[in-house]
Amino acid sequence: MTPERTYHHGDLRRAVLTAALDVIASEGPAALSLRDLARRAGVSHAAPAHHFKDRAGLLTAIATEGYELLATALAEAEDLRDLGVRYVRFAAAHPAHFQIMFRPELLRPDDPELLAARERTRSRLRTAVEGYGDDPAISSMAAWSMAHGFATLLLAHSLDGPLDGRDPEEAFRALAGEMFRPAGKRAKG
Repeated sequence: MTPERTYHHGDLRRAVLTAALDVIASEGPAALSLRDLARRAGVSHAAPAHHFKDRAGLLTAIATEGYELLATALAEAEDLRDLGVRYVRFAAAHPAHFQIMFRPELLRPDDPELLAARERTRSRLRTAVEGYGDDPAISSMAAWSMAHGFATLLLAHSLDGPLDGRDPEEAFRALAGEMFRPAGKRAKG
């Protein structure tokens, strides 16, 4: 006789999020299904829907958590270069979050928690670029593009050759030093 399966879980929400992050990191977001996550967590197939309603709700929760983690990481930055290094470090430490955060077609775009977490991150970037360039919006886009592009290339292993064993964070710091100098310290053309 087999023991009766129980559907109670100490922290089902966290267990499902952790299982989802594992699936995304190893197989990508397309492989994600609530039914599979329920099986992995040892609960009924309907249990994850109680917390997330559907796949978009789960992915929105992952993106929200990612933005919160990123905002916390960026809050400690000393300057714009350090902010970029922390962005790259976040992507390397949380690749599944990073994959989902920038895929709006997978998310609930009007989720208030997502919007608030995203704004905290953007606000930190806007504050960091003050004093760089003549247009803060352009400077913000440039800094984000560089850090995001570097992080994306790093995660895809496209920088393995160019880095040639160099520490990615130090390489990014040098790159950012070449690209971003405070206004008044740039070479006049």
